[in-house]
Amino acid sequence: MSSSVEKSSGTSSSLSGQQIVYGGIAWSVISLLFFLLFSITAPGEDSPLWYLIGTYVLETLPFLGAAILCYRNWRSPQIASGRNVWLGIGLGMISWFIGNLIFGVWELYFGLSPEVSPADLFYITFYLFLSWGMVLAVLPRRLNLEVWQWVTVGVIAVLGIALAVLVLLSTPNANSKAEGVVSPLNAIEQTSTGATLPLAAGSPQALLVQASEPFSATPPVEEESQTGENRAPGWAISIQETLKPFSKSVNFFYIVGDVFLLIIASTLFLAFWGGRFAQSWRVIAAATVCLYIADMYFKYEDATQTKYQSGSLLEVFFVFSGVLFAIGAALEYDVSSRSRRSARKRA
Repeated sequence: MSSSVEKSSGTSSSLSGQQIVYGGIAWSVISLLFFLLFSITAPGEDSPLWYLIGTYVLETLPFLGAAILCYRNWRSPQIASGRNVWLGIGLGMISWFIGNLIFGVWELYFGLSPEVSPADLFYITFYLFLSWGMVLAVLPRRLNLEVWQWVTVGVIAVLGIALAVLVLLSTPNANSKAEGVVSPLNAIEQTSTGATLPLAAGSPQALLVQASEPFSATPPVEEESQTGENRAPGWAISIQETLKPFSKSVNFFYIVGDVFLLIIASTLFLAFWGGRFAQSWRVIAAATVCLYIADMYFKYEDATQTKYQSGSLLEVFFVFSGVLFAIGAALEYDVSSRSRRSARKRA
């Protein structure tokens, strides 16, 4: 009787894991098609609001699902890699989920594009918790890697650091593009093209402009921004200005965190090479690589553009990362459950 119950529970667990894998693949394919079809816009035009909301939904929900699956692993005493490992990874997933929700409100509803926002607090805790969980997964294992494996880790580290340095070198270009500040050269160019510039009240230039403009009894009406800039409350702008001096430090932390996660992920991938639990940790390593690609692209575009808008094609790697974290947690749960049941049968 007990054996039949074990078989039925094992079958349901296996089916549940397969459903998560198939659901993750379907979500990734749908997301890729969504980004491919709608991410390209006409020159000078922003992406529509429905597309930006869709990208946030596609990117955010997989991390919530991964957090739930990591919580299931933490509650299970059968997890072979350790419950605290999945506690750390799960806290990281829920931190990323909350941070992305806040950043979505900041960008889509308030219409702000800050260098630092309250969402960064949760993104930082995401890196800390995820690093903690992955380090706990590596520490109990004896890293008796072969020479070619250490060489592989070294090459990945060098490439990751090189790309990070490239992003760091591009960051000062964005800092020079201060919003609302017009340099003398830009002022000359804008004047020659006929664009209006704010002039000091009472200056000779302002008096000349006022004299040359026709009288209008109707006061000028401010053009409402289509990006929602007028929706930003005063407290949000105040927080943005307060956090702005920390932008360089926060961006540097992200880049260092990305490189560290890339190195620890490649080490995990090789440490579990050929083992019984290799499949789940290979998926976790792939999730970290996808996160590295997406985050480095986001940081580079944000640093080199005056105002970067989310929704670019390579941001689909955020979706892949969340899906792979969820699949890795599901595979770990299934493998640990089957391993414990087979041990009981042999006993």
